[in-house]
Amino acid sequence: MTNPEENIVLTEAVFYTLLALHKPLHGYGIMQETKTMSNGRLILSAGTLYGAISSMLEKGWIKALPEEEDSRRKEYVITDTGKQVARSELNRLHELAENGDRIINNSQIQ
Repeated sequence: MTNPEENIVLTEAVFYTLLALHKPLHGYGIMQETKTMSNGRLILSAGTLYGAISSMLEKGWIKALPEEEDSRRKEYVITDTGKQVARSELNRLHELAENGDRIINNSQIQ
């Protein structure tokens, strides 16, 4: 399991997947949710998504929910560790934007 306090930089696909999995979803649902959240800018391929899911399962950031008997779809949900990782990434992105805004806006004044 990954320590959520480590300096981890998430890919956009992983970050959006963690956000999407704050509610249980199957693979296609994750693809649709990430597309919606990004206003159609991020379209995950199945290969990218399932590679990310495999990695996040291994790290303990998400977990698979028990499968229903009559369903072939596997649903996933974020874990507490995954929530900490997502929060850490959000804080990193805020810092990045704030520093960029401060520097770019100050350099345009001079």
